[in-house]
Amino acid sequence: MTRPMPDMPVPALDVAVVGGGRWTLNDPAPADFTMIVVYRGYHCPVCKSYLQKLKALLPTYRGAGFDVIALSMDDAERAAKTSSEWELDGLRIGYGLRREQAEAWGLYLSGAIRDAENAVFAEPGVFWVRPDGRLYLAATSNMPWPRPDLEFLASKIDFILQNGYPARGDLA
Repeated sequence: MTRPMPDMPVPALDVAVVGGGRWTLNDPAPADFTMIVVYRGYHCPVCKSYLQKLKALLPTYRGAGFDVIALSMDDAERAAKTSSEWELDGLRIGYGLRREQAEAWGLYLSGAIRDAENAVFAEPGVFWVRPDGRLYLAATSNMPWPRPDLEFLASKIDFILQNGYPARGDLA
């Protein structure tokens, strides 16, 4: 498995979004970071609570100069259900992440074990990308449960920006 390295350019990313149109990484560039939250899909109750927490924290992240998107390998119908049934209005939901994109981002992939799941889906990931396309933060998991605490991350934004705190883990 390949994965993006801290402080190095990330792979291109372009996905369709619920409500129409497309989202392309850093187009336009955010003031400070793009936050990409990869969720497992409509079938995942852990994802539902995580994305609802993210929605509640959107004003904090946006106020700190973040562009935020949550995306999955779901199709348009499942992504629309995610947005409406999970009451995520205001949170940009991307869909149609392709397997090769997920692999390029270092995400773990799983096969369905229940009928409600996609045949193949990406496991969770959270990424912060600088406006110039370099990776700042990456957290991926091979299971639904371990994910970064969104409130804790938000509490570190001021420290990061005020102190020019560098990306870590950049030694191969």
